[in-house]
Amino acid sequence: MTVKQLQVSAIKNGTVIDHIDSKNTFKVADILDIKHEGQVVLIGMNLSSRDLGKKGIIKIEGKKLTPEEANKIALIAPDATLNIIEDYEAVDKKRVSLEDELVGIVKCFNPNCISNHEPIRTHFHVERKDPPHLRCHYCERSMEGKDIELL
Repeated sequence: MTVKQLQVSAIKNGTVIDHIDSKNTFKVADILDIKHEGQVVLIGMNLSSRDLGKKGIIKIEGKKLTPEEANKIALIAPDATLNIIEDYEAVDKKRVSLEDELVGIVKCFNPNCISNHEPIRTHFHVERKDPPHLRCHYCERSMEGKDIELL
């Protein structure tokens, strides 16, 4: 019996984000600002995964993630892994992880919070990483799940 396997092209240098919960694949793609003309971007979703059932993967040529992008990905795809590719080889692989504090990436859901009325950057303390539980530095409201909205 012949086993057929589809392969996705390798990238020479860049980042591969793997193990994204399939339903969040395009949310992760939106975070990455991958609209540059000529940039190689490969997006796969609903791929078989032992751990997730179905997963997504994004390969981006010439892209290194900023800490802000990595934190946003960790909020919506906490099982994702980041692979740094150099000369077609994975030189670093790690699971995304939230930092202890998030500045300027999440909106406070409290309409009375000063961060929603003054020109200051939002600031949250991460009280739990998986699933994410955040506490606003200014109004001290806690948020998790659907209350977390990326800026």
